[in-house]
Amino acid sequence: MPELMNIESEHVMLFVDADSCPRQLRSIILKAVISRKVPVLFAADRPLPDVVDLVQNDGVKPEQLPLIQLAIVPEGMDSADDFLVEKARAGMLAITRDVILADRLATKDLVVLDDRGGVFTKETIRERLSMRNLMTALREQGVFAEKTKPLGPREIHQFANALDRELVKLQKNNQ
Repeated sequence: MPELMNIESEHVMLFVDADSCPRQLRSIILKAVISRKVPVLFAADRPLPDVVDLVQNDGVKPEQLPLIQLAIVPEGMDSADDFLVEKARAGMLAITRDVILADRLATKDLVVLDDRGGVFTKETIRERLSMRNLMTALREQGVFAEKTKPLGPREIHQFANALDRELVKLQKNNQ
């Protein structure tokens, strides 16, 4: 089993909230970071066998493994989120479905992607956060029952395109 716990966040360019990231998107992320040679840090409060399996089964060469890091944080409310906020640096890229975490990361000047390919910056996240808060209030009052649409081929394609676009920008800005 490859060593994925060597956390050297000063070289990481992509931070992934792996607790909230669907398995099929983690696969896309892994393939993208390997092909573009972009260091990634997955953070979760539990082991992610699919990350290790994808590394082992997709023919990743040993010299590519330093690109992929997996941090298993202690279980607890927002433990992976807090870890990512602590490690993340301005100008980098993050992936999360969690709007509150997206706001915390965008405030640190990261570009944040959601699982549908939405791109948020500190200038654009406030609107999304306000919408989330409104929907939460409506749900709590029984006025609105939000149903998240399943992640289909269209959404996966949009995510993959947005990830590729943002990785190109990230690499260009960090040359």
